Amino acid sequence: MPNAFTPPWWAKSPHVQTILPVFTKVAKPVLERQRLELPDGDFIDLDWQAPPKVGKPIVVIIHGLEGSAQSHYARRILQACKTQGLAAVVHHHRSCSGEANRLARSYHSGDTDDLQFSLSLLQQTYPQSPLLAVGYSLGGNVLTKYQGEYQDQSLLTRAVVVSAPLQLSACAKRLEHGFSTVYQSHLVKQLQHKVNQKLTAPDLAGTMSLTPKQVANLNTFYDFDDKVTAPLHGFLGVEDYYTRASGLPYVNRITKPTLILHALDDPFMTDEVIPHPSQISEHVEYELHAHGGHVGFIEGGTPWKPRYYLERRILDFLLANDASSAP
Repeated sequence: MPNAFTPPWWAKSPHVQTILPVFTKVAKPVLERQRLELPDGDFIDLDWQAPPKVGKPIVVIIHGLEGSAQSHYARRILQACKTQGLAAVVHHHRSCSGEANRLARSYHSGDTDDLQFSLSLLQQTYPQSPLLAVGYSLGGNVLTKYQGEYQDQSLLTRAVVVSAPLQLSACAKRLEHGFSTVYQSHLVKQLQHKVNQKLTAPDLAGTMSLTPKQVANLNTFYDFDDKVTAPLHGFLGVEDYYTRASGLPYVNRITKPTLILHALDDPFMTDEVIPHPSQISEHVEYELHAHGGHVGFIEGGTPWKPRYYLERRILDFLLANDASSAP
């Protein structure tokens, strides 16, 4: 069974599942960067592991909040693609490729425009190569929303969504309690650092109505999204942002084959991210596991060399039904 997942006894804790992969060494991939100039004057970067062979698919990797091509899950799927001889490219969100973006705005959980721009360019450049995608966490929410928005016009043949916070408001509240606050603190500090960099950038002077002291007081995702994410990206406030950017309402609109993977014990989420059967499109395969943590899914090996379920399951789904043939 391709969807049979059971964690080893030493990795049943959701925090072991979530944290251990971050500290497990994965070979650094050799990547070639391609910069895309966006219509609004900003840019995003694509990191290629290998160019596609004629008629063979391209796996597009969409990272999570403050992730990149160097994130543990990105390195592992790149490695798995290399083993199978698949072309793979990481779509970086704005400011996540190691260089600050030019504008005051950045990226957010519901921004599908940049993804569509990347996919359109890939389709134009490699018209014979089917486009497959996997999105992790925030990137998974973006991918879910993209699939639901574009429906038959989606440029993807197949897609996989991993540990996506499909109900943003519930996830923000979850991260304010218990050990989950550790994850929130780590990520919010990274976001604060980027905002502070922009506050001191000469080209952006006066574009953000915040002071470094105010930024330092934004210690929760809710506060950060209310004072930074929502106003910078045209939302009326944090609740408007969470409502309009959440992927859950788009799950039943998806018309292209899509796999969504969740773990019940994910410390970033609550049961509110789990779609009711009536909310799941017939084109969506929904997989809910009792264990797995957040982008973990360790299924064996040892604590020093864990073995993962994700890469095998992702590629099995993406390559099903002869997805390697041109559309």
